[in-house]
Amino acid sequence: MHRTATKSVAQTFLGMTFGIALAGAAFADPVDDKLVIETDNGPLELVTTAPAAAHLEGALTTLYSGWHYREDDTRDMERDDFDNPGMVFVDMGIDSWNKAQGVNGESCAGCHEGPESMAGLRAVTPRVDEKTGKLMTVENYVNGCVTERMGLEAWGMTSDKMKDMLALISMQSRGMPVNVATDGAAAPFYAQGKEIYYTRYGQLEMSCASCHEDNQGLFIRADHLSQGQINGFPTYRLKDAGILSAQQRFVGCVRDTRAETFKPNSDEFKALELYVASRGNGLSVEGVSVRH
Repeated sequence: MHRTATKSVAQTFLGMTFGIALAGAAFADPVDDKLVIETDNGPLELVTTAPAAAHLEGALTTLYSGWHYREDDTRDMERDDFDNPGMVFVDMGIDSWNKAQGVNGESCAGCHEGPESMAGLRAVTPRVDEKTGKLMTVENYVNGCVTERMGLEAWGMTSDKMKDMLALISMQSRGMPVNVATDGAAAPFYAQGKEIYYTRYGQLEMSCASCHEDNQGLFIRADHLSQGQINGFPTYRLKDAGILSAQQRFVGCVRDTRAETFKPNSDEFKALELYVASRGNGLSVEGVSVRH
């Protein structure tokens, strides 16, 4: 993934083509709706719209979860845990949590007891670890346990095992407000993520902001462009018939610009995840959402 310094004739043509496509695209506001999920413990109303945080400096005024940009039937899937296809992966995460899989029979439950001990983690990550000064995602914390406490090889960042555990851990913060730090030790990572967000990449010379800030709300190629919020990740994506992490989606977006992409768990994507997460501060963690 690299920044393009100059435009070629082909790039200029592609940029013009994209501009023409947007000019002819239809606009539709995010739907006016409320997300109340039927859970085993009763109905849970999530915050899916919120005022933008001051650190966004007017880039957005009102935050909208990606849930507001989806069709009626897709939104309905998330309203009931029984209908949400992503809950299957949460169940597999529970099995993995309780399984004795370390070299000496260690399990997640052996150290942490129930998965509810992870409540709040998803709402504040990525965050800077106080001891190491490293920027940590949920996946980084999981692999810390896998390698240091279980004596195993690190799980792949986008492996099924990792995404099952990510789904389970994220569910423990469902309904909590996203509250990712952007100052103090997080400030340099935030600045790096912000720069990446606004940098144009690839043959199409597009940035994250090109779609999710400048043109959010437009329909393009039959897809309703959202603000790109990640409070719902990991998400069950109907198009992929499976769970996707935020950084997996970053890979897909960058490739859509016809650029070489950073890899999941790269310093660049971790910084970008922090910045994008901070753009949704105040929205509820949705646990496992359902998207197009």
